[in-house]
Amino acid sequence: MAYKAEYIWIDGTEPTAKLRSKTKILADGAELPIWGFDGSSTNQAPGNASDCVLQPVFSCPDPVRGGNDVLVLCEVLLTDMTPHPTNTRAALRATAERYAAQEPWFGIEQEYTFFEGSRPLGFPPKGFPAPQGGYYCGVGSDEIFGRPVVEKHMQACLDAGLLISGINAEVMPGQWEFQIGPGGPLEVSDHLWMARWLLYRTAEDFGVSATLDPKPVHGDWNGAGAHTNFSTKAMRSSYDPVIAACEALGEKYMEHVHKYGFGIEARLTGLHETAPWNEFSYGVSNRGASVRIPWQVEVDKSGYIEDRRPNANCDPYLVTGAITETCCSALEGKYMA
Repeated sequence: MAYKAEYIWIDGTEPTAKLRSKTKILADGAELPIWGFDGSSTNQAPGNASDCVLQPVFSCPDPVRGGNDVLVLCEVLLTDMTPHPTNTRAALRATAERYAAQEPWFGIEQEYTFFEGSRPLGFPPKGFPAPQGGYYCGVGSDEIFGRPVVEKHMQACLDAGLLISGINAEVMPGQWEFQIGPGGPLEVSDHLWMARWLLYRTAEDFGVSATLDPKPVHGDWNGAGAHTNFSTKAMRSSYDPVIAACEALGEKYMEHVHKYGFGIEARLTGLHETAPWNEFSYGVSNRGASVRIPWQVEVDKSGYIEDRRPNANCDPYLVTGAITETCCSALEGKYMA
């Protein structure tokens, strides 16, 4: 019996890449082959040399179609089988292999906002809802909007075997978060891209759209981020490497900001639980710092850090790659787990 494979890839749209997908019918038991697509329609090739290659790198059960159908995340290659310039996963693969002995782990908190037409879900047709405050982790139809979509998406991620570890309503109406991790940089990034695809696909069935806009509503409203939690084997057993990782991030803070998502200046203003985009700070339990050290990490003298700067629309391959390179290179040979 044939089965359906949904090939999913990241396109070349700028300044923020989009997800694309198409379906391939395969004979029962057939392995996932390489495939191709028209790169001139995805901002990845000119019309006179439009062929691009899809190389399967991660697959999981398809919770939308069910049965034996699968979702297939792909890297984009050129026809000479080298990574396409838009393929950020290839560089992360090399970085992850280089520092594998340090066992870097990540957990990413993906915030997003539901829109119904041109306004966030839960916003009245004219004007604004009550100020933010009661919506965060709230309950009740006067404060929570989109829960059926969120619940269905969470179950879809579980059915797909993704590393989803929780959900919660965020501080603005129609704004939510799910968490992916813990896991290695490649694993967490792959699972986050797949969870994003499932989010968009699930929202289709409810007639709403999910956006990763880092500042979906200007004014006195929180933006949407992808707070990134990070640790190495040494950090998980000692406090000195925790501080060393924070210091290393501070030395390259502008280099990281440029890899953390388009529109970061609108979100990282120093207000709404953010640090200014062009300054670096870290502190214990401080959500107004660039990097937060959780209070229990200071108490336990070991654990992880939370880089609060990445945007909701960030490329997780770039974010985990930058953090791994910066922190692991600084810790390498200096700390024993």
